[in-house]
Amino acid sequence: MSDTPVLRIATAADAPAIATAIAESFAQYRGKLVPESGAFRETAEGIAGELARGAGAIVAERDGEMLGCVLVDEMEGDLYFGRLSVRPLARGQGLARRLIEAVEGEARRRGLAGVRLGVRIVLTENQRLFASLGYRETSREAHPGFDRPTSINMRKPLG
Repeated sequence: MSDTPVLRIATAADAPAIATAIAESFAQYRGKLVPESGAFRETAEGIAGELARGAGAIVAERDGEMLGCVLVDEMEGDLYFGRLSVRPLARGQGLARRLIEAVEGEARRRGLAGVRLGVRIVLTENQRLFASLGYRETSREAHPGFDRPTSINMRKPLG
């Protein structure tokens, strides 16, 4: 048994554990985000379908237990990541940073120019983490039905 989490590319068999990790990770935002996060609508079936169509995920696990995950998909020559999730029991160990670094490694492996993400305007702590890793704001957008921006798009070019 190792104390060090292992990161790996997810398979369809991981979809239920990914859905659980996302639900646990995003629970802290329930009732705090307007509009509510789409993370609350993630299901094992939906994630398995995304993986089957060619999207991807990177998972962090220790001794077979899912600690965190991130979903990825190619977008306009970059690798987009979303649903960055670290279960509460695994927080404070640098897993979010390791998962982001793994996304960047995957983007390089694919020969892509950069990495993109979207983050809610109200989640300033998350924005600070992304900025500290070299991500810069590229635009702001409003969710459907809103007349003001609700999220920030960020990108990091890979050199």
